[in-house]
Amino acid sequence: MGINCPPFHSKYNPIEPCWGILEQHWNGTKLVTVDNMLKWAKSMTWKGLKRVVKLSKTIYQKRISLSKKTMLAIEARLERNPILPKWDIMIRPIRWVN
Repeated sequence: MGINCPPFHSKYNPIEPCWGILEQHWNGTKLVTVDNMLKWAKSMTWKGLKRVVKLSKTIYQKRISLSKKTMLAIEARLERNPILPKWDIMIRPIRWVN
């Protein structure tokens, strides 16, 4: 008897298989430095493609409020899945917004 997962379960998220493949790729290597971790992540391929890996050192402010105009521009890029509108949102890149 199989376990039925809800349709919003992480196993249906396209990025999830990548984590297991990355873990197999580094095969127990101790990722003790940022440089070592980035080296291993950059050397991985998945489905024949190299990954784009960048370290972000951005420190994000907490409790930021956006203006209504700014929020409307962001919301224009969101596309909710009609089947799972509460859990599945695609954020379209800015260049796709008309």
